Amino acid sequence: MRYLLSLLLLSFFISSCAKSTLEDPHQIVIWHQMRPDERTVLKEVLDKYMAANPGIKVTALYKETEELRSGFQIAAIGGAGPDIVYGPSDQVGPFQVMEIILPLDTLFSKEYLSRFNPKALVYSHGRLYQIADKIGNHLMLIYNKALLPNPPKTMDQLIAIGEKFTHAPSNYGLVWNYTEPYFFIPFLTGYGGWVMDSLGNPTLDTPAMVAALKFMMELRDKYKIIPKSCDYETADALFKEGKAPMIINGPWSFGDYKKAGINFGVTRIPFIKETGLWPAPMVSPVGFSINASVPQWKIPEIVKLIKYLLSPEVQLEYTRHFDTIPTLESLYSDPVVRNNPIVKESENQMEVGRPMPIIPELRAVWDAMRPSYQAVLGGTESPEQAARQMQKSAVEKIKEMNE
Repeated sequence: MRYLLSLLLLSFFISSCAKSTLEDPHQIVIWHQMRPDERTVLKEVLDKYMAANPGIKVTALYKETEELRSGFQIAAIGGAGPDIVYGPSDQVGPFQVMEIILPLDTLFSKEYLSRFNPKALVYSHGRLYQIADKIGNHLMLIYNKALLPNPPKTMDQLIAIGEKFTHAPSNYGLVWNYTEPYFFIPFLTGYGGWVMDSLGNPTLDTPAMVAALKFMMELRDKYKIIPKSCDYETADALFKEGKAPMIINGPWSFGDYKKAGINFGVTRIPFIKETGLWPAPMVSPVGFSINASVPQWKIPEIVKLIKYLLSPEVQLEYTRHFDTIPTLESLYSDPVVRNNPIVKESENQMEVGRPMPIIPELRAVWDAMRPSYQAVLGGTESPEQAARQMQKSAVEKIKEMNE
């Protein structure tokens, strides 16, 4: 509640200092989080739209993830901000609770919505708040075919392959941004754990958490197949330079690896025989929501634009360039999708993934996990201590959030 009041005060200040574009009948503004190569395609498709709709100007503005989230909250509460906000599904929960995005089930017909993969339709409290143009957005194992023609299917195989390729100080069998909790989730689920229960209560102090943390430490300290420390940039560079045959990353990286000239393949993160489980990454759609402050008279133009951006030709354009999984079910039989091995294997990984929670409490869980998770990696907390502290901190942060 204190956080919401602070946003309200700040939003009133900002909206009083800046003129909103929401009232401009000729301009539609989109805030998004697309990577530079995706922005190029977005510009191309928007240029086509504006050419076909003279008098309409569509402005697409890039915002870094946290900047978009907090900036939209502040602007929308004050009656300003973009007409359309584009991003991952986990932002829907906080936006819906703050009532700054519109329900979409009255703006798009049931017949129209029935054309989409159900995973593309993001509901909160029984109402539709986001329609996605891409599904998945999940982690998977990406491998360099020139170094590793046949990827591992089990963790035992991954470790054996990793030991073969690891040659300190600069060559490793596997790299990824394992210092961030989000990239740890496939291992937590692989040992049977998850971040919260069906009621949104954190579930971090569990045997699964302890076992997963211990396995992470074994990869680094016992088998020595991953670097001592590895953030996103380090992992990405090592993979691009051919110093690691495997990386755990998501579909957002495919374009960069193509540009780097890597002949890569993707597959599931290997099976854990000890538990009988496939590691399950968080899966989330990415799509469009509408600012609740948009004037009623402007909504038809915004709906028209969103339908264009969700159209078969636009979705296929992204699949051609970035191997993304489209959301219109009619496209799954299209050769662009059906004959794409990367899309096929990405779908294969998605099948064992778990939907990312969209409730606001997830942010508190991430904030609670990070310090203790990194303390385990730094050797200052045991896995058992970390699991207890994560749970305690998450409960406290959620309580503070809801005061």
